[in-house]
Order: sequence, then C-alpha cells, then structure tokens
Amino acid sequence: MNAEALVEPGRVVLLTASHRVAPGLLSWPAWQTLRAADRVLCADEHHPQLPYLREAGVAVEHARPAAQDLVDACAGGRTVVVLASGEGDHALTDGLARLAGSGRVAMPDLELLPGSYDLPGARLLDLVQVMDRIRRECPWSSRQTHKGLAKYGIEEAYELVEAIEAGDRAELREELGDVLLQVVFHARIAEEHEEEPFSVDDVAGTIVEKLVHRHPHVFGDETAETPEDVKEHWQRTKAMEKQRDSVTDGVPLGQPGLALAAKLAGRVRTAGLDVEVPAGEGLGYELLALAVRAEEAGVDPEAALRAAARAYRDAIRTAEGHDADGSAEG
Repeated sequence: MNAEALVEPGRVVLLTASHRVAPGLLSWPAWQTLRAADRVLCADEHHPQLPYLREAGVAVEHARPAAQDLVDACAGGRTVVVLASGEGDHALTDGLARLAGSGRVAMPDLELLPGSYDLPGARLLDLVQVMDRIRRECPWSSRQTHKGLAKYGIEEAYELVEAIEAGDRAELREELGDVLLQVVFHARIAEEHEEEPFSVDDVAGTIVEKLVHRHPHVFGDETAETPEDVKEHWQRTKAMEKQRDSVTDGVPLGQPGLALAAKLAGRVRTAGLDVEVPAGEGLGYELLALAVRAEEAGVDPEAALRAAARAYRDAIRTAEGHDADGSAEG
C-alpha cells in the first residue's frame, strides 16, 4: 500500500435504527454498508441489533472509540460503521465536530445512515409503553378501574367537542390525545381481567375488522358514489352484524336529551318509518319536536344549543363588566 493510500481519509458511518421497529429489520442500504465495512463498532454490548447482525455474519466489536481514534481507524480509505445507541452518542459526535472545526485534521467522510424509519402511528407504541409503566408504578393509576374512569371519558369527549367548535387547533390536538389516553388506559386495565382479558391490540384489531367489513366499497366489490351510498352500506352491514329487532336498539339513553331525540329521529328517517312525534303536554315535548325538526333539517341540535349558550355566556360576562377577552373592565 503506497503512502498516498495510507492518508486517504476513509468514511465514518453512524448507523441509527428506530426502537419502534423490530430489531433486524434494517434497510437494504444499511445491510450493504454493514457487510462492506472494514469495521463495525458498538459501545452497547446489549444493543438489540447485535444478535441479528452476528447471525447475518457481521462481526461487531464492542468498543467506545474516541473521536481521534475513530478518525485514525478510517485511514487508508477504510469504512468504519458505528452502531448508534438509542440515547445517541453525543460524546463521539461532539468530538468529531471539534476535530472537523479545528482545521488541523484530515477528516473522513461523515455519514448518518438511518437503518430503519418510524412508520405512521409509531408513536402509539410509546404511548402503550408509557401507560404500561404508569399502571405498574403510579399509586393513583395502578388503582383505577373501568367504572372509576368512566366520568373522565365523558369529560374528555365534551372537551374535545368544545375544542372542535372553538376552532382551536392546538387545543384540538391536546384533547384528541386526552381521548386517546382514555382508550389506552382502559385497554391496559382490561389486560388484568382474570377471565376475559384483552389488550389494546385486541381493541385495534376489532375496530379494523369492523371498518373493513363496513366498507365493502373500499375493501370489497361493492361501489359507492355518494356519501349517502356509504351510509346505506354502513347501516345495512351494521344491521346484519347486530341483528337488532328495532331501529332504537343500540341508542344509548344516557346521552344528553337533545342528542338522544335527534338520534332517534335519524334512525326513524333512515329506516323510512312513518312515526308521529308525540305531542304531549310540557316543555319536554316541545324540545323533542324542535330536536326532530333540527335533525330533519340537517342541524345538530346539541351543537346549535351550545352555540346559543356560548352567546348567552358572553352576554352574561358583558353584563358583569368583562371585556371580550375575559378581563374585567377598569
């Protein structure tokens, strides 16, 4: 080997991999680089990729080189791959940056090579892991039950609706997370049931099966050209699944009154039934008639009433001497 080859800078490849992807599932460029490398280094002897690399015939050295040592190892055009830890290798990368900035060292080519990438939804795995630890270690969370958490599910759903109606994107994002937490929390509790346990994967699997089955125009041979066609598909397959005796089956009676009335009216209209709205005495029947009219007109009576109530709230605050931003007038 001539002197010129000895001073050829070579290449350092920092290989990263997502902890949310199963170990060993690396990209083809990552495997090519690993097989062609002159040396593969890893400071963490328990790195999850190591068993798979060794099984594939890739020799991995347990070493934590200093920046200058790594530069020297690349002399002569050699390629050294450093398998990054999950926490990153800040001491090494900072050291390489200082050497490069000094201008006194012939630096090898530095390359960051992602060996795997997070897929959409990958952060949900983090949520499941965090919830699992909280359930085990938090004195409050470890004692919660489905029944005890029920009220929070209702509260979070209302707060989500409020964020949607307010048009606050930041609030919407946060409230969606709070609703998602309720799902993951209940699923984690369900894993502990002695006779009928299920997990968040079972929950997800159930809804996936339901969505596929109720969208034959997407996953099957049927067609749907309009939203009305889609709704008809949904209602038909839902009726077949539930085998209900009445269009009122499955309508929760515990929901707010206006929403309940509108839901019943929607079921009647969709089924094509001719049902007279009861005309009894009292305010309840008047509200029922208004809710049915709203549903027929395509208006959500609950949303309409909330909008009117917010206007009423603002009028109250104005009467109290508050500005529109909520501060009291001087």
